[in-house]
Amino acid sequence: MCYMTVLSTTSSVDLAQYNTVLLNFSRDLPGVAEEVFLMHEFKWFIGSRSGCSCALRHLCAGSEELGFSEPAEWFPEETEDIEATRMICAIIRRLVSLGEQVDCVDGWATDSPARSPLSGDIEVDLSTVKDTEFRFFERHRFTFT
Repeated sequence: MCYMTVLSTTSSVDLAQYNTVLLNFSRDLPGVAEEVFLMHEFKWFIGSRSGCSCALRHLCAGSEELGFSEPAEWFPEETEDIEATRMICAIIRRLVSLGEQVDCVDGWATDSPARSPLSGDIEVDLSTVKDTEFRFFERHRFTFT
């Protein structure tokens, strides 16, 4: 199974302009059940260097109490994954600073229907979360301010 992270926004900006070898925005959604929880018109799949979203920073369900934090020695992460996730946070920060609304959901690629409700809805205050601290929480919807 793979992580699939999907994002929606009120911005019509083509996020594919930010694609790199580490990060890929695509309008072709992967079809994960959690897509139904996105709230805005313009929807994007966030792919990583692995094709799916696995090569991004994530917390699995049940570990969200660890919250946002800088990479730590006791939890090894690839430098490329840290950089790709930092780039996503910077892009979201830019959209929010322009007055756009953004949300995202992190889920698993399965054939199962979406379990409702999600494990949680979290408002992410980007004035208190550094780009290098950001990571996705499995089965949670983030809304950004």
